[in-house]
Amino acid sequence: MEKFVKLTGVAAPMPLVNIDTDMIIPKQFLKTIKRSGLGVNLFDEMRYDDNGNEIPDFVLNQPAYREAKIIVAGDNFGCGSSREHAPWALLDFGIRCVISTSFADIFYNNCFKNGILPIVLPQEEVDKLMDDAERGSNAVLTVDLENQEITGPDGGTIGFEVDPWRKHCLLNGLDDIGLTMEKAASIDAFEAKAATERPWV
Repeated sequence: MEKFVKLTGVAAPMPLVNIDTDMIIPKQFLKTIKRSGLGVNLFDEMRYDDNGNEIPDFVLNQPAYREAKIIVAGDNFGCGSSREHAPWALLDFGIRCVISTSFADIFYNNCFKNGILPIVLPQEEVDKLMDDAERGSNAVLTVDLENQEITGPDGGTIGFEVDPWRKHCLLNGLDDIGLTMEKAASIDAFEAKAATERPWV
């Protein structure tokens, strides 16, 4: 998993509340178990019309936000079914951070396991960042995980809280497999000892 230390990028404003996982990645794209290739279908039913043409008004189709790395979202982002494809699609598009007043629990946990930082802030602070995000290509935020600060385009900063263990994992690029591999030497030693003591297994 790619490390998350400091992220600087355009923030896309998505003030809609209750953006669920089916909106993030519709069910017809859940057939794959690969984490790559889903970005093109991120928010598919909001980005494209019935003929597959881009809907110009959708935020990620607008020139200023095509390379967005951050989403500033409405309340209860990631609700609905527990599909892990939702953070896969966000990450494949290039989104590494989502800021909202609240997230659905399973989506929130899945973000950390896939290298995305979900940040929970009070409404008034989300409103400030939403206002910043509406500046188009000037809507550049810097998210500093180590210092737990968001810096806006005018230089103002907002602090945020994050679980220390999850912060450690993101800073070091450790997903569940990475955490297991940190114990590789101990696992190998256990297997070698077990093979000696129980050769019949």
